[in-house]
Formats: sequence, structure tokens, C-alpha cells
Amino acid sequence: MLRASAFTRRQVLLPAKAARALVCRQRNDVAGSIKLPDGLPDVKTEVPGPRSKELLKEMTKKVETGTVSFFVDIQKSKGNFVMDADGNRLLDLFSQIASLPLGYNHPALLEAAGSSEATMHLANRAALGVHPPSSFQQEAIEALMAVAPAGMKEVTPMMCGSCANENAYKVAFMWYQAKRRGDAPFTEEEFSSCMMNQSPGSPKLSILSFTGAFHGRLFGVLSTTHSKAIHKMDVPAFDWPVAPFPELKYPLEKHTAENEAEEKRCLQKVKELISEWFAKGCPVAGIVVEPVQAEGGDNHASNAFFRELRQIAKEADVAMIIDEVQTGCGATGKMWAHEHWELSDPPDLVTFAKRMQIGGYYLAHERPRPHARIFNTWLGDLAHLAVTRAALKHIRENDLIKQCNEAGTVLQSGFKALEEKYPTLLTKARGLGPFTAIDGCTPEIRDKLCHEMRQKGIHLGVCGDASIRLRPMLTFTKDHARFVISVFDKVLSKMA
Repeated sequence: MLRASAFTRRQVLLPAKAARALVCRQRNDVAGSIKLPDGLPDVKTEVPGPRSKELLKEMTKKVETGTVSFFVDIQKSKGNFVMDADGNRLLDLFSQIASLPLGYNHPALLEAAGSSEATMHLANRAALGVHPPSSFQQEAIEALMAVAPAGMKEVTPMMCGSCANENAYKVAFMWYQAKRRGDAPFTEEEFSSCMMNQSPGSPKLSILSFTGAFHGRLFGVLSTTHSKAIHKMDVPAFDWPVAPFPELKYPLEKHTAENEAEEKRCLQKVKELISEWFAKGCPVAGIVVEPVQAEGGDNHASNAFFRELRQIAKEADVAMIIDEVQTGCGATGKMWAHEHWELSDPPDLVTFAKRMQIGGYYLAHERPRPHARIFNTWLGDLAHLAVTRAALKHIRENDLIKQCNEAGTVLQSGFKALEEKYPTLLTKARGLGPFTAIDGCTPEIRDKLCHEMRQKGIHLGVCGDASIRLRPMLTFTKDHARFVISVFDKVLSKMA
């Protein structure tokens, strides 16, 4: 049952009068009184500048560069600030596509990366599925399981988010077939037919995904990615079901009834698709969903929507796969975004990557049998896991998730006030903790705003058709958030 209050809990908003006052104070601050503990942006040239453009011209001769924004001087980048090749210092709110947990050149991570342990693993990269170091359990598995989502019993390290999702799908298929097969062993027909990509050894099964989703660009996961057509063009795809993801209206508190009806519509379609694909001989073995559809436009749904989706998966006896590649490791104000849902029953699989520095997935049930069906040469990376362990330790000891969540409250309230102040420029302020976004009223407005913000020293991400997404590091504070809202206000005032 969807409740109206489920929508308003998704955002932390100040009363309108207080929010407008916040923006006014912040706009005055940007005139000169705001100070940040790690300094301010310093823009000396247009961004990208001449050196970045020169490097891009040369690189384009030999490498695909269509997605390059500007070149970075990693050595001079520090904390929340990235230094570009032209010496421009930008407050980075995209954090290398949401993959930096503690910002640039953090002392704890540099120490871990420069340790004899990390150096040894870099020089002697182990095939962890065959010859793991004797310290592997303590160095890797215990560290990953220490932050495992509730209900998860095992972890399998991988290289990246795409391969984490790809292998999670394989687990879902194997579980589904194991339930069908019962205790019976594989048959000779199954062995021989799978070698020719035929059933029964290669069964017709499917993964249900949602419109607007992004789960990676490898061959299997690409059939569940629906954010941009260019990602999928010319690549064969599996005929798998795609359910509509809720298209919520904003502000949430003014559209409770419409949003509740929209979520019910989408959930009903999930049920129908599961039945339809079973009838057509291609049963759904798993449902994959992001807590927030990041690449697709920072699309949200209520906690109640996800709880009901979990119940549908359970009743249909299919695996629920939560893709936490971009939302995990504290990005939304909790270690894992699906913790916001308060599920009574944990998901079956949770995938991770990005801020965790390696990819992988957690399992709530026993791994597929027999062994070696989920396998690759490296099964993770112990050198990067040394950095992961250091990051997780620093996050825990300094309560950084709480700190960044407080900054998220400032961002959400500030964006709400800016939307009210500039209704012809901004719309759909939304967020989950510091994982925030706002749309330009048109794609052109969004693009111009992002360009002007960059010239003022704020580097932002974009997604969807007209969305601006903020992915701050966990070292981002309330002071940084106030400064960002101030710069937005200054730029918007000139665009209005």
C-alpha cells in the first residue's frame, strides 16, 4: 500500500520563507564573505582552457575523445578540488563520475596506495580464484563484509560495475534453474545443448529492467540499459521485459495523489510483464533496479514503491538485484541507498563499484553450485582493495556519511529555494542526502548553466535530457554546500 507520506520523506526541505532567506544570505556571501577550509575555486582561463584543447587535439588523433571535458593535473588536485591542465582550480561535484570517496590525494589513501602491501600486489597481481595470498581473507573479504548490506552472507569481488551486474545476472539465472531442477544433476542433453547455445542447457530466461535504467555497457547488461539510445545502437539485444519507471511530478508534496497513482501503474505493469514473459516461454529470473536512476536523469521513486517491488519479486520467486554501483558507499547519506527503504526482507543481490574502488556483488543466499561458474582471472584487485580498506576506515572513524548527509540537507533546501526564485530556469529539485539533482527548464538552459558554473569554478555532472547531478565526495561539508548554492544564485541571476 502506497502512502502519501512516502513521497515527502524523500526530501529534506526548509519552509519556503526560510529557504528563500537562506538563498539571500548565500547570495550575499558569494560577494565576499564565504570562506572554505580548503580554499576557494580559482579560474584563470576559460574551462576547458588552451592547454586542455591542445591536448585534446593531439589525443583525438589516436584515441576516442568524444566524452572528454578537460584534462586534469592529478598531482595538483587536492580534496574537493580538481586542478585542470591550465591551472584552473575547480570545486569538483562530479568526482570522476561519482567514484572518489574522499576526494583527490587524500593522505590516508595515498598512504595505503604507497604501502609495501599495495606495491607488492601491484607487482604480483594474483589470480584470486586460484592462488589467493594467505592474507586474502583478512585483507579483502573481511573488509568488504564489514560494510555488507543487512542480510548479505557472501561477497564476490569483480573489476567494475558492469561486470558486477553482468555476473549478478548470471547468478540469478543459475538460482532460477537450480530451483527448477531441484536435486537432479545436470543431464547430458543440457551439457551438449549449451555448447551450441541451445536449450535446455542454454534456457530462455530474462531479466526485467526499467525504462531510464543504466546498468553498464557490457553485452548482457546492455539489454537492461535504457538511458541513451546511442549506447545500444548496432548491438544485438536480448528480448527481455522493460517496465516503466515512475515519472514523478515535482514538488512531491504538491503531487502526492498523482505520484501514488503513477507508482501503482508501474508496479502493476511489473506484475503483468512477469506473467507475460512466463507465458511466452522466457520467464523472468530477476528484477534489476537502481535506488536512483543516475545516468537516466536522477529519477526517483518512493520508499514504498521499492518495498512493494521487493514483495512482487518474492511472490514471483525471482531474484531482486539492487544496482548500488553509483549510490553505494555513503553517496545518499547511508552506506547503501536501499537502506532508506527499510525492507523487511533483504534483496537477493546487491552490486557495487565506483566509490568502493573495485566492483563486486553481495549475495543473500548460497552461491551457485558447482564451483567455478562465476569466475575470471583476477576476481578483484588487492592493490585497490588496500585503498578501499583505508577509505572505509577513514569514513567510519570520522563519521563522514553523517557529515555529507548534513551537507545534502543544505543542497536540497537551497535548490528548492532557487527553483522557487527562478521558475523559468529551474525545475524538479530533488535528492537523497547529498545525492542531489535539479533540472533546467530546457536542455539548453541546463547546458548553459553548467557551462557558466564551470567558469565560476564549480564542476558539475549532467544526466538525462536536462538534469544537473551533484556527486560530492564524503569530505564535502555544509560550508561547501552553502558556497555552491551561492554560486548557482549568482549565475542564475545573470541568466534570468
